[in-house]
Amino acid sequence: QREGRPIKIEGNDLSSLTNGGTSAQCQSSVLDLYDTTRLRYPQANGKEATFEAIDKMIAAGMATNAVKPVVLLTSSVTSPTTKQIISEFLAKYPGSRHVQYDAVSYSGMILANQASYGKKAIPAYHFENAKVIVSFGADFLTTWLSPVVFANQYSQNRRIDEDKPAMSKHYQFESHYSITGANADERYLHKPSETGAVALALLGALGGGTSSNISGQVAEGIKKAAAELSANKGAALVVCGSNDPNIQIIVNAINEAIGAGGKTIDWGTPVNYRQGIDADIVALTDDLNAGNVGALLVYGANPAYSFFNADKFIAGVKKCPFTVSYSEKMDETTELCKYVIPSHHWLECWGDAELQTGYFSVLQPIIHP
Repeated sequence: QREGRPIKIEGNDLSSLTNGGTSAQCQSSVLDLYDTTRLRYPQANGKEATFEAIDKMIAAGMATNAVKPVVLLTSSVTSPTTKQIISEFLAKYPGSRHVQYDAVSYSGMILANQASYGKKAIPAYHFENAKVIVSFGADFLTTWLSPVVFANQYSQNRRIDEDKPAMSKHYQFESHYSITGANADERYLHKPSETGAVALALLGALGGGTSSNISGQVAEGIKKAAAELSANKGAALVVCGSNDPNIQIIVNAINEAIGAGGKTIDWGTPVNYRQGIDADIVALTDDLNAGNVGALLVYGANPAYSFFNADKFIAGVKKCPFTVSYSEKMDETTELCKYVIPSHHWLECWGDAELQTGYFSVLQPIIHP
């Protein structure tokens, strides 16, 4: 910061996860702080109001409409303190619930892990422990899950010197060009609809008793990848960018076959930054349209823009008698809400976060709201 104003985001060198790295999205977040379209005052039915007045309106609205279930709709919450506050708030309203919605969904992975391991979460991945990496469309160096962490891990085995003459081997099977694919040792292109068949073919090549109709260069690539994975059991990793739980279950079976658990996949420290389940937002949309929600409180989520069935969600919000949005800007979902309260930018906030189980961070403001 310069003269009390944040101007540049720097990574935290003390973080054992990022080692001081940041993403383009993180770097650009400082621009949102100075966005002239940010909301400055609360609004009630499209008109500006004071915080004192809006508090009374919301208190009255909750008292009237909380006879039906109250739903708090947010993006994935990583703050332990915020989760406790949410839990205490919802406990006051029987039948109420918290729905987490991620615009970029990893619901398929979460549900697949629940089916495979009984754990409704996403594990930590350790690319630095892998001598062989196979990716089915997961752009883990740029966009998939946690690219800052993964790029740092990946690079450790991609440098050759006298002390470490061997380099990890990276196979990429994908349907479009990606930064991760550009860095792969061997890259194979297939149709988007063939992702499941390619994964089945690899599981079969590893002795999983499955088969598929994949042929040509992709089939040759699968044979080579299977041979490398088999030769490096316990030091290999397979990841997949699909949001289909069925495909992710196949990938889980592949990782079991190559002994990835406990070596390149760590269930001791699962990640918390993707918790949304697609079925939950679908159910909420149905409940809104059926008139089964008394109050909808929205914070950090914009399904009216990014949800695949946005029209139905918008229609449902319009039917809800009491809607409140806590938002920095007048986004598509906030425009639908009767009451709007400006939320703070993360550089203006106190807070905490547990992005990965056991790894805690503290947020400290560096400028007044």
